[in-house]
Amino acid sequence: MRRDLSFDRVYPHPPERVWQALTDSRAVAKWFADNDFAPVVGHKFRFRTDPGPNYDGILYCEVTEVDPPRRLVYTFIGGYMEHTTLVTWTLTPVAEGTHVRLEHTGFTGLTDVAVADILSGGWLTQLQRLAGVLDGLDLAGESPPE
Repeated sequence: MRRDLSFDRVYPHPPERVWQALTDSRAVAKWFADNDFAPVVGHKFRFRTDPGPNYDGILYCEVTEVDPPRRLVYTFIGGYMEHTTLVTWTLTPVAEGTHVRLEHTGFTGLTDVAVADILSGGWLTQLQRLAGVLDGLDLAGESPPE
C-alpha cells in the first residue's frame, strides 16, 4: 500500500519571493511551524508543532536538494509515521506569477497511508497560509510594519 500527495497552486508573486517564503526560517515559521531550517544540503532540522497523545510535536527533516529559486527537497518524518517521506517543492515562473507544485511522497504501509490522509488536509491549510505570508513578505525577509 502506498500513497503520494501532490498539490498545485499559482501565487501572484515572482519565484524569488515564493522561494524566500519557503527557505527563510522566519517566514516558514509564519505559515508552517517553528523551525531551525536552513537551505543547505545535508542540514538536519525540525519543525516544532503542538504535541498530542503519543506525539512529541516534532517533525524531523533533512535537506536533500536546493536549487534556488526552482526546487527544494527535504526528508520528513514524525509522529505516527513509520517511514521517512520526501517533500518536494517545485517553482515554475508563469504569466500569473509562480506555479508551485508540492509533492509529499513515500507514504507506505497502512499507518503511513492513514497519516497521509491527515497531512493532506494539513498541507491544504498550510498552502493557504503561505498565500497570506507571501502577500505580506518583503524581500529583506521581514513583514511590513503593522
